[in-house]
Amino acid sequence: MARGAQPLSGAALPAPDAPLRPAVALAGWAALALIAAFSLGAAALVAAAADRAGALSAADWRAARFTVTQAALSAALSVAFALPVARALSRRRFPGRAAMVGLMGAPFLLPVVVAILGVTAVWGRAGWVSDGLAALGLPRLDIYGMPGVLLAHVFFNLPLAARLLLQAYAEIPAERWRAAAQLGLEGRALWRAVEWPALRGAAPGALAAIFAVCATSFAVALTLGGGPRATTLELAIYEAAAYSFDLSRAALLALLQLAVCAGGALAALALAGPLAAAPGLSREAVRWDGGGRGARALDAAALTLAALFLGAPLAAVALKGLAGLGAVAPATWASIGEAAARSLVVAVASAAMALALALPLSAFAAALSGARGRLAEAAGLAPLAVSPFVLGVALFVALRPIADPAALALPLTALVNAVMAAPYAVRMLTPPLRAALADHGRLADSLGLGGRTRARALYLARLRGPLGFSAGVAAALSAGDLGVIALFSAPEAPTLPLLMHLLATSRQLDAAAGAALLLLGLSFGLFVVFDRLGRA
Repeated sequence: MARGAQPLSGAALPAPDAPLRPAVALAGWAALALIAAFSLGAAALVAAAADRAGALSAADWRAARFTVTQAALSAALSVAFALPVARALSRRRFPGRAAMVGLMGAPFLLPVVVAILGVTAVWGRAGWVSDGLAALGLPRLDIYGMPGVLLAHVFFNLPLAARLLLQAYAEIPAERWRAAAQLGLEGRALWRAVEWPALRGAAPGALAAIFAVCATSFAVALTLGGGPRATTLELAIYEAAAYSFDLSRAALLALLQLAVCAGGALAALALAGPLAAAPGLSREAVRWDGGGRGARALDAAALTLAALFLGAPLAAVALKGLAGLGAVAPATWASIGEAAARSLVVAVASAAMALALALPLSAFAAALSGARGRLAEAAGLAPLAVSPFVLGVALFVALRPIADPAALALPLTALVNAVMAAPYAVRMLTPPLRAALADHGRLADSLGLGGRTRARALYLARLRGPLGFSAGVAAALSAGDLGVIALFSAPEAPTLPLLMHLLATSRQLDAAAGAALLLLGLSFGLFVVFDRLGRA
């Protein structure tokens, strides 16, 4: 059985070939136009504002090679380590499982600078692991350079990959697990017949998204890169835009970064297999596999190691933050409350706009067949390749003649964060939309279902969980953003991340650590609320 096992879907289902609905096409093209304006349009606007032509140096091409190498390794390691974690979460039910699934979202949602503090507190030369090695007479760890960049990127992106793969497991109909149990499929046979056909559609998308995130890494490479040999394209763009103000070179680097991310995304999505989902009743699946002692031990080891790897830096951040709360002056608490309120408003608005952008694009990509659908999905990842520094300069150039950018700081922050978060929503929403069309799209067409009736009958049950997760990610990322708001906001009206930055730069480090803990609570709280609303 193990050698001859075939996917239980019988044959890969063809993509829907029904005519593209006009409303879906119009909304999809509008979403793509907006994404193009925030990606290629931003770079073109900066290039047009430059006063001379530029050229890329040997150092820039060296940064491009390092960017591709570390992004590819980071994406591969994140997905590879996430596979056993997602599989264990899929087939085990245990006390605290919901908390474990929630933990899968925490590192990715942390403000980057806060998370790096946690990672270095555990893995740095003065960290917990190095202290343990020193006590055993072993040399301390040196994580600067490629090892530190990979370590931090896996910390951030392993949870994202695990959640994307866990969602793919959730899309497998309960009937298929029952059929596999009746056939006695276990181990490799079950993997080839049931699990891999489902994961093959989700894993390339996870690889593409994580590759783009790591290719545009700034704070990780800046703090853990360890020198010029570990320079990324994003660092080179920052140097060109912020220090030398060489707008032409910054635009060229931004276009090169966009090409790198697009190439990586297309290469990853090209690995995706045909949709292999079979129609089912979408009841909660009950799995009968993995009952052996070896399988239970492997799942326990995967979950334990993941919990330690992700939880230790979070604990380090919490300990530093709790110690710093007592250093916050009474007057500062009022400022923190006002800043947190601004962050909350921006986060909720950003989540709503991200879903408004991602949902029509996902429906458009799901309705297109074959390579066209994958190309539309890849286009949805374009904002991940946009440098926030280039986008900030582009917004400044565009708005300065007609308005004061500082007066529009909060709306601009919400809009830009929505565009940046849209790719994660696209990756979460496209697979269930595609599966719903493959399962019941023709039946809905034959019944003449359209509008709200079609959305409620065909999509709502499959999309509630992904919509909640996507909104949680968008809100949490926006709450912790220190990008556009730092460029435009006045210091007297900061958001919570900007206030934390101001406290740190004014050498109020303990108060900054306390604010960081509150920011962590706000970001993670927003994610949990939206995620649970989707799963309610």
